[in-house]
Amino acid sequence: MPQSPLRIAMVVPPFYELPPRGYGGIEVVVAKLIDALVDRGHEVTMIGAGRNGTKARFRRTYSEPQAERLGEPLPEAVHAAAAAEILDHLHVDVVHDHTLLGPLQARGRATPTVATVHGPVIGEPGTYYRRLGDTAHLVAISEAQRGFAPDLAWAGTVHNAVDPADLDFRAQKEDWVLFLGRCTPDKGMHLAIDAAREAGRGIKLAAKCSEPSEKAYFEQEIRPRLGAGVEWLGEIGGQDKRDALAAARCLLFPLQWEEPFGMVMVEALASGTPVVTMPRGAAPEIVTDGVTGLIRDRLEDLPAALDAVGDIDPFRCRQEVVDRFTPQVMAARYEEVYRDVTGRTATHRAPGARTRTPVAAGMRPVTATDKTMAAAARQSAVEHARGSARPVRLTLEQQA
Repeated sequence: MPQSPLRIAMVVPPFYELPPRGYGGIEVVVAKLIDALVDRGHEVTMIGAGRNGTKARFRRTYSEPQAERLGEPLPEAVHAAAAAEILDHLHVDVVHDHTLLGPLQARGRATPTVATVHGPVIGEPGTYYRRLGDTAHLVAISEAQRGFAPDLAWAGTVHNAVDPADLDFRAQKEDWVLFLGRCTPDKGMHLAIDAAREAGRGIKLAAKCSEPSEKAYFEQEIRPRLGAGVEWLGEIGGQDKRDALAAARCLLFPLQWEEPFGMVMVEALASGTPVVTMPRGAAPEIVTDGVTGLIRDRLEDLPAALDAVGDIDPFRCRQEVVDRFTPQVMAARYEEVYRDVTGRTATHRAPGARTRTPVAAGMRPVTATDKTMAAAARQSAVEHARGSARPVRLTLEQQA
């Protein structure tokens, strides 16, 4: 028997538009998810900043995305407060939140909240999600990420996705390797340069380098390594990015941290480009060693891998994405999560009773006074933003 369409509120970060015009990993994924959910017949309302380039209905919190203020706490706090106000007037079956602060609002809602954890869960981030208790249903983006905090309130694991049609496929590769990512030590760009030089192969570096920490890493580790055979491309997008991914002999991605996912690896595979990486985080879930790339335990083994990777079949790389990492696969799996959590919420409601948010162990129920105070806090945040030195315009009207 066909299931009824779901009404989904999708809360996205306020820093980039969807889809983003340049950098924006989370935003690319969520834009694809929204469109795939709409194609499956669901009603999706996105709450975000700037323009709407998706198939969803749209409610805006900021008239312009707050990319220049990335890293500051107030933009996301104001966004969370405004999103909560919008949600008070939306009739939806489930809220899907992709922000850091948004899940804090779940405790005061009867509608279940699904929160995708896009970052690490080790250390303080894990403590934060534990404090949420069972008020938000968490979704991991890899089994590796979930494994680092198995005690959290996980509702499922859903891999991120790319649309293979958005990437150019090339079976014939050029004889240079590509590094594509952020300009941070944990991505291992300096190690990629060293491995390529040791192998006698040229390397092109495409990386976001705009934040102070990224610029400091570039000056300390990357600039001294530039020279013959090492080409700095900077941040690239659009056709330039597609051309680089399709032409490279391989993507060299010597991870130095437990990457929760690693979208660039999937983008490379969709382009028919194998991946040479290390067994950190989700890399072994994405790359099949010896089939779609090479995974090496030791840095000293990377140069030889850059020679051996020529034996990997580009067609097999792309097929792996078609089978496992498309927006359609992602949307189907999220729909399973939505139906599971909405079903659980309905099961726990007594017939005819007023709905209320489940209360985590050790937490007191939400009272009318709490809701009044929360509304006052949201209004205070808005007024603070309007009176700040860098004012923002908050508009809550629905956009066409």
